[in-house]
Amino acid sequence: MVGDSRPERVLIAASFVNRVGNGLFNAASALYFTLVVGLPAVQVGAALSIAGVIGLGAGIPGGHLADRRGARTIMMSALAVQAVSMAALLLVESWAALTVVATVDQVAAAAGGAASGALVVRVGGDRPALFRARLRTFVNLGVILGTVGAGLALAAGTRGAYVTLILGNAASFALCAALLLLLPRYPVLAAPPQQRRWLVLTDRPFLAFTALYGAMGLQYPVVSLLLPIWISEHTEVPRWSVAVLFAVNSLFCVLMQTRIGSRVETLRDGGRAFRTAGLLFLVSCPMMALGAYTPVWATAALILTAIFVHSLAEVWESSACFALGFGLAPDHAQGQYQGVFGLGFSAGQALAPAILTTVVLGLGMTGWLLLAAFFAALGAAGPSLARWGARTRPQPGVAVEARG
Repeated sequence: MVGDSRPERVLIAASFVNRVGNGLFNAASALYFTLVVGLPAVQVGAALSIAGVIGLGAGIPGGHLADRRGARTIMMSALAVQAVSMAALLLVESWAALTVVATVDQVAAAAGGAASGALVVRVGGDRPALFRARLRTFVNLGVILGTVGAGLALAAGTRGAYVTLILGNAASFALCAALLLLLPRYPVLAAPPQQRRWLVLTDRPFLAFTALYGAMGLQYPVVSLLLPIWISEHTEVPRWSVAVLFAVNSLFCVLMQTRIGSRVETLRDGGRAFRTAGLLFLVSCPMMALGAYTPVWATAALILTAIFVHSLAEVWESSACFALGFGLAPDHAQGQYQGVFGLGFSAGQALAPAILTTVVLGLGMTGWLLLAAFFAALGAAGPSLARWGARTRPQPGVAVEARG
């Protein structure tokens, strides 16, 4: 079953449509600006980096606005802005124009992402863990389908194919916003009296988990960036196998997310799930590295097994993210909390490529072992952080000024 209630089914459908569009665009965006528009790759990278950095700061105020004005309203507004900015990319002919349009898109994306997190909490119903697991399953499936569509357009290699991808993504934003109209108007939840406006900035357990999860986010580029380079430079495995491994990773996560995530409900469950993820990464990273020291047939089997272990760890990690990232946040401030959480994760993703390609690849096997130990150490902190968070949550009926 897709969802247990109409609002759940609506939000799952809207998110699925949005992510199909993301998959269409993300796989081909850089090539469009370099091959079709004719901008130098350095300029494209600089424009997207500037936009990303500026956009990071929009999540927190966007989330706070969602708490005060309604998550559905803010998310729909952000999606409308993204639909327009995405279509406007077809008019871009210079570095300056790309920077401006991409910045508008990233600001809207950050604000909309925080509002989306708050909306997920309102829609989640009596079994929020099950709903969030189903939602992530369909989000991942949407990205996969979009990426397949992008691959077909890339194979054609024409301007018309690239334009179709961009307009498809713009249409997905507009359709997602339209679908959200089918959701009820959830009332804004009032904050307890005399509570600080920016409560999240004083919530030390939540900030600590945000930092831990941002650091653990280094695992995502392991499959998409680090492993492909390692296979190419240190093994005899065919390079086309990278696409197969990425597909296996995505498909495994789609198949296992609901099965595992629906069982991770409480803060305690989230802490244990985070520890489990760290231990599984401790196993998968050395297995990937060992592929450089075995015969080609053994390398293929070893790396494929490592992908399964790594994917299982990713599912446990995302389940921990839902249980702790949403569970530590008060209902009336989910927007600002998700804004801070998104900022922490995005910052980690921005630093990840540099860390993985310099430290890990530079040190070879030692780098992989250090990365594995790093993930395990982060995961080990999960249970104690969950206990800390549970102790510092306000008891029912008790209003506090700040938590920490």
